[in-house]
Amino acid sequence: MLGPQATPVVRATLPVVGARIEEMARVFYQRLFAAHPELLRDLFNRGNQHSGQQQKALAGSLATFATLLLDRPEARPDAILARIAHKHVSLGVTPAQYEVVHTHLFAAIREVLGEAVTPEVAAAWDEVYWLMAHALIALEKNLYARHGGRVWRPMEITGRRDEGEGAVSFTLRRTDGTPAGAFRAGQYVGVRTALPDGAHQIRQYSLASAPGEKEWRITVRRDGEVSGHLHGTARVGHVLDVSMPCGDVGLDEGAGGPLLLASAGIGVTPMLSMLGSLAANGSGRPVLALHADRSPAHHAHREEQAELVAALAGAELVTWYEDGAEGAASRAGRIESLDGLDVREGVTAYLCGPVPFMRGVRGLLLERGVPAADIHYEVFGPDLGLDVR
Repeated sequence: MLGPQATPVVRATLPVVGARIEEMARVFYQRLFAAHPELLRDLFNRGNQHSGQQQKALAGSLATFATLLLDRPEARPDAILARIAHKHVSLGVTPAQYEVVHTHLFAAIREVLGEAVTPEVAAAWDEVYWLMAHALIALEKNLYARHGGRVWRPMEITGRRDEGEGAVSFTLRRTDGTPAGAFRAGQYVGVRTALPDGAHQIRQYSLASAPGEKEWRITVRRDGEVSGHLHGTARVGHVLDVSMPCGDVGLDEGAGGPLLLASAGIGVTPMLSMLGSLAANGSGRPVLALHADRSPAHHAHREEQAELVAALAGAELVTWYEDGAEGAASRAGRIESLDGLDVREGVTAYLCGPVPFMRGVRGLLLERGVPAADIHYEVFGPDLGLDVR
């Protein structure tokens, strides 16, 4: 909660800060990487930096956090904080790095806003930053503690398989021979990869295997700097650095009630884990699985998804393809309507795929009366936000 002195200052300056916060973010990253080039080389996603997506994500999260502090002073925005904390843990972010960010962020704010940054304004926004930072540090500390404080483990590739056009899956086991470890269906891991130029870049991949299996499985689409490198070079016997499982969007194994699992593209992978978990536990929950893709050939794990759905009593799979749709359960184009689908009362929905896809499906579910609190989603890459209601 913001203090009584900071609240009116933040409220008065939020429009000005919000209008120029992307510019501040650009200046911040320029300053940060000039002082700490190793962060760009080995921590931050270079692709997102080049595209400007990371700058937008930083700007959006700070502005959104400040807005929620003003609009809902009695409640901490846990949904936003948890998503960020899990992503930070998958990267191995440390408390000391928050000090580094603070130094260069506030230097950027002063550079962009100039004389408008009075001591009162600086103190108020300093309070916003540290409220957010300390909340994240506490959440991340608890997440690290669950896994004994160890972020990275070497894992050997035991299998490689083509999964639709342009995608491969890798099965992974610990090099010490112990089981891969527990996780919640829907979670992801970070994979740290050495690139030809000497950089060590990290990307997140959903675990596509069901919890309880001795090995983990990830699926990699052939695009981007790291995914393309893994796709082209990773083979059976290679060892990868893999993080502890992360992600606040996971299947509640103890809950009942109907489920809706909506995915697009490689977003199918956490849904496979959820379906596998339901099948392994003999679940009788009604499940409506929706998947959108470019074509049947691009639909990674197409047959496996269909088999998992068929193994569940009362489950249904409906697909959308931009090209090549055929059959009663396959529709042409994109998911633009839920007409004719049995979206049951009390449904819990999980979404994974490109942000425009999730935003669209979320809107359709809200129109059908599904409460926002019952719609969960996972974002890979910078979280530009769907909605914070």
